[in-house]
Amino acid sequence: MDGHLNGVEIHQSLHTRDWQKAQEIVREWEVKGEQAKKPVVVTVRRACAEFLKDATARGLREPTLYKYRLLFKQLQEFADRTGRDVLTQFDLEVLCNFRATWPNRNVAASKKLEAMKAFFRFCWESGWIFHNPASKLKAPRTTEPPTMPFTREEIDRTLAACYNYGAKRGKIGRSDARRLRALVLLLRFTCLRIRDAVTLRRDQLINGKLLLFTAKTGTPVYCPLPGFVVTELEMVRSSSLQHFFWSGEGKPKSCVGDWRRSLRKLFRLAGVTDGHAHRFRHTFAVELLLAGVPLDRVATLLGHTNSKITERHYAPWIRARQEQLESDVRRVWEAKPVVSLAITVAPESSKPERVN
Repeated sequence: MDGHLNGVEIHQSLHTRDWQKAQEIVREWEVKGEQAKKPVVVTVRRACAEFLKDATARGLREPTLYKYRLLFKQLQEFADRTGRDVLTQFDLEVLCNFRATWPNRNVAASKKLEAMKAFFRFCWESGWIFHNPASKLKAPRTTEPPTMPFTREEIDRTLAACYNYGAKRGKIGRSDARRLRALVLLLRFTCLRIRDAVTLRRDQLINGKLLLFTAKTGTPVYCPLPGFVVTELEMVRSSSLQHFFWSGEGKPKSCVGDWRRSLRKLFRLAGVTDGHAHRFRHTFAVELLLAGVPLDRVATLLGHTNSKITERHYAPWIRARQEQLESDVRRVWEAKPVVSLAITVAPESSKPERVN
């Protein structure tokens, strides 16, 4: 950019290769009547560190922080490979090239894009870049079919397979099978994710109810459990006095990996194809919706901050909505019919008259 603004000569780089974007910056300066502040030169490495620092201060959960760290590792490797160490060197074209290197598809790619948009929005709000180039990136097309709930037969086969799990390992195998059965029942009759289930604390089970989480208003959200599920949990023996399925030592991620492998083996024994822990969460939600439980209450149990999230994932199973739609259509027909037809079957020999 080279010229004069309010009698002051300006000759500097606008840190962009987009001519239209450069014109927008200059017009903004002219409207304000003064030169906008030149952004601070911030490296990609420093920006990622500052974002993680802020995310930790906001209390984001460890699984979310892990996903950001993984994204930043790939972003830093891309920056080193292409020779772009400064944030202002990233525009829409560069970000498109970076996204093309992702192996992720469908929902995973969509979630990763949301994380990248959040990062560049943080950088823009911090004044490190003129514009947020990630805001113009289009969401990927999702072709992955929705996760289907377990059928009653599949759950029965899975619970029955627990008795065969570890049968060749004697007493230790029977103990592992009992703990695995308790975990399956916990996942089946709650809406817990696998990480929350395996790191469940014993003090979260209170008078036959499970403390799911504490809402932002400070109100605890409980989920009542059937008596036989409570009995199975109380019979679980572990090396920790605080947890049911975790020793309390090491990283929760490692514990989750161990239980996922156990569940995969169990589903193979049960002959359940495409079996994984998250299907139990879908089964719990679908069962409530089919029973006519309002959407907002199901969203509360699932821990969704907005019922729109629940609606997007479980719309096909919202029984109350379909019943309401059918009722509305019938009411309109009965109140003010548009056409009244009496249909009769004409003899085969009769022919329609020609109308001239």
